[in-house]
Amino acid sequence: MKLSKRKLRTGLLVAGPLAVVLVGGGLYLTGGRYVGTDNAYVKADKIALAPEVKGRIAAVDVIENQPVTAGEALFRLDDAPYRIALAKAEAELAQARDTVASLKGQYRQKQEEIGLARANAALAAKEFDRKAALIRTNTISASALDTARTELSVAQQRIRVAEQELAQIAAQLGGDPDVAVEDHPLTRAARAARDQAALDLEHTVVRAPFAGIAGQVPKIGSWVDADSAVMALVSDRKIWIDANFKETDLTHVAAGQAVTISVDTYPGREWTGRVASISQASGAEFSVIPAQNTTGNWVKVVQRIPVRIALDPASDAPMLRAGMSAEVEIDTGHVRPLARALLGGPSGTAFAAEAQK
Repeated sequence: MKLSKRKLRTGLLVAGPLAVVLVGGGLYLTGGRYVGTDNAYVKADKIALAPEVKGRIAAVDVIENQPVTAGEALFRLDDAPYRIALAKAEAELAQARDTVASLKGQYRQKQEEIGLARANAALAAKEFDRKAALIRTNTISASALDTARTELSVAQQRIRVAEQELAQIAAQLGGDPDVAVEDHPLTRAARAARDQAALDLEHTVVRAPFAGIAGQVPKIGSWVDADSAVMALVSDRKIWIDANFKETDLTHVAAGQAVTISVDTYPGREWTGRVASISQASGAEFSVIPAQNTTGNWVKVVQRIPVRIALDPASDAPMLRAGMSAEVEIDTGHVRPLARALLGGPSGTAFAAEAQK
């Protein structure tokens, strides 16, 4: 009996350390391949919606947490002031067209007046020459010649005045008397004002820029300023995971590696995904007040690097919501050098190939 107890004790003393060595060795040989963290959160595209014009909310077309499609109306502002502004802008556009058309008509009329003035000046010049010839024979009086000279000067002056008026009209036509009414600067400016008024009227209806879930729905009657946040929209389709890994865990992490995800809300359920990208900066670099590591009381802290994980499509997966806590595990495919050396034969090659998958 004592002999069997002694054998059992000896066996335990030998088997115990051996088991520890085997387990430890196995953990070492297979370790380093998977890295994980519970500092991970579900993320989604989200936006704070703000109207581009100011006004009073006249209608709200959605309720809190309602799914909406891209382009669907969310809320509407009182559009009466903007309809009036649009009507005024359209009237000013019509007036601008009439003004340009009138200028073109005045230009043509002034050209005819210049032609008439030149004809009168030519007639006055002939009359002056005739009377100048008659004055030498004392057929007419000197006063008649002076009258003819004055009429010729007035006729020539009328030509110069008409030409200046024609130049002024041409300048108002942008230097191009043949310009189309719609191409004139007055018309273009009025049309731009009309288009802006129409755009402002269109902006009284705020629509969803993408499909998602409406949140923080406003109340009817509230006054809102332009570019002031009124409600929120969170995408329910483009979902990803942002995991904050310790910098010491990212040695073998690369884009494209397989990821297993579990979400605290759904215990026992797993999602799969891929490493989409690794941030170029740690989370501390994006903080408002970054750490001052040049001070004398500096203490080294392991930094966290954000890693974006893209989820694989899953039609039967429950809905994930932005902000949910998650745990992720990345399969880096890394095989330790000692494991490669010990398993260097066919089995080692297979092991390494399997680890890289």
